[in-house]
Amino acid sequence: MDQKQQNDFDLHRRGGEDPEQHLQRLRIGENLSRIKRKFMVISGKGGVGKTTVAVNLAAALAADGFTVGLLDADIHGPNTALMLGREEGRIEPGRPGEIKPIEIGPRLKVLSMAFLLGDPGQAVIWRGPLKMGVIKQFLSDFQWGDLDFLVVDLPPGTGDEPLSVAQLIPDLEGAIIVTTPQKVALLDGRKCVDFTRQIKVGVVGLVENMSGFSCPHCGKEIEIFKSGGGEAAAKELGIPFLGRIPLDPRMVISGDEGHPFVDGHPEAEAARALREIIRKIVGEDKPV
Repeated sequence: MDQKQQNDFDLHRRGGEDPEQHLQRLRIGENLSRIKRKFMVISGKGGVGKTTVAVNLAAALAADGFTVGLLDADIHGPNTALMLGREEGRIEPGRPGEIKPIEIGPRLKVLSMAFLLGDPGQAVIWRGPLKMGVIKQFLSDFQWGDLDFLVVDLPPGTGDEPLSVAQLIPDLEGAIIVTTPQKVALLDGRKCVDFTRQIKVGVVGLVENMSGFSCPHCGKEIEIFKSGGGEAAAKELGIPFLGRIPLDPRMVISGDEGHPFVDGHPEAEAARALREIIRKIVGEDKPV
């Protein structure tokens, strides 16, 4: 057997991998083995506050003493950097496996495409294979270290990015589905459930965001986007309902200013709702 035949044989034996791909897969496995619990946050459509929920869940877990990684896998519209006040953050170059994510305090690490772009307004015009490649690099080339939780924020829909994450992280604990109460959002939320079932990823539960609004002047509850639809849909689909998060204008301001809402307004009803959702997700888990 000549060298070319030997190389072809070795490539076939490794399932079509070349040596670099093989090493990358090993690095991904090593990184993931040091992360206890892994979740992806998804939605069927945009505009439901999915990234806001993901950022605040990660921040609240870190505030509770857990070590947390937040992976922004929205390649075309990365917003976690802005919501955490690190839009100007940049990744220091290094060798694969030694590059560090951006640290937000002592217990929260964040990685986003925003940290790799020279201009926050720069468009990323990529097809599927390139997006799969960068998500692989996010999981293989960066030093996540020992984490209690990895929260993966995904773009809306059921396309390349969520499919890539599901393939690359085989031990995902499940998907947290974010929706709003109106019918069109719930329809797309149902598609997310069908997606998770087809790719054999569990559903942690459904979150109904923007569920009602308490008027600061009269105290009356106003159902801007209705309420209760998420809970009814969860019951119909046979998945857990994690809770309702009421609409709070301060949440928008906090995101724009780069401060997690749960940190700045712990007394707010929306912050309490987020912490109750975390309690359901975490269960009896305690930070070490």
